[in-house]
Amino acid sequence: MTDTLEYWLVWCVARGLGWLPRPVARLLGAGVGRAVYALAGRLRKTGLRNLELAMPELSAAERRQTLKRLYRNLGWQLAEFCRMQSYSPANTADWIRYEGLERYLAAELRGKGVLILTGHLGAWELSSFYHSLMGHPMGMVIRRLDNRRLDGFVNQIRCLHGNWVLHKDDFARGLITAMRQGESVGILMDTNMTPPQGVFVDFFGTPACTASGLARVALKTGAAVVPGFLVWEASERRYVLHFGERIEFAATGDSESDIVALTQSCTAVIEAWVRRYPDQWLWIHRRWKTRPDGTRDEGTEIRD
Repeated sequence: MTDTLEYWLVWCVARGLGWLPRPVARLLGAGVGRAVYALAGRLRKTGLRNLELAMPELSAAERRQTLKRLYRNLGWQLAEFCRMQSYSPANTADWIRYEGLERYLAAELRGKGVLILTGHLGAWELSSFYHSLMGHPMGMVIRRLDNRRLDGFVNQIRCLHGNWVLHKDDFARGLITAMRQGESVGILMDTNMTPPQGVFVDFFGTPACTASGLARVALKTGAAVVPGFLVWEASERRYVLHFGERIEFAATGDSESDIVALTQSCTAVIEAWVRRYPDQWLWIHRRWKTRPDGTRDEGTEIRD
């Protein structure tokens, strides 16, 4: 019964925002973000602690402002997701553009598949959707939602223009197959993991247990690894889907060292993008929860 109510609540919110003009939907979304910032004290505390750990140069006031803007951006993303079913190349032309698309296309031409390195930065849900809308369908590695009916509803929207999903609990074989077929798959690589699925690499100066699947598949298949982030460019008042330079790597024969090295390279790229757009990254996630000594921090976040 609870699952059904949850589904219908989300469905009603999605339909309600979806029917509104985009500026109105985004305004309401921002309002939802402000409300959640005010009410979700535990998440707010986690976000502020993470910012203190990662960016100690910011003052307490600057950390609060960064987190408030994050919640605004999350509200905007909620509005965009609810309206995605109505989007077309024509009606998105004024407020989304590419930057570096040629880098993605060059990687695709190699014929060994493309692993799109991304994270919870900017409008990540809109990112893969827009890429498919513009004629570049791709796979997405995602975690199943606990509510299976809601999971199906969300994935139906994600896949309207040819995208497909690979679930984290069984993605390895599908990911290798996709690379061997020359396809593209996006991987969110900025969440806390536990060994053996994750390895420890540096993230903002602190060891972070990080998914190693992308590195393992890239080293096994020779797939190209290309960063891709859809962020809000305030100076342009639009979203820009940036594709960065392909990440270079080579196998040395020491597979575990190669995996850690490539995972570190990918994490360094994500960190650089977060530093560039600090108010658009998901600071409320407990990114450093798993500790190298095998323990887990049970507070809001660690302090070094």
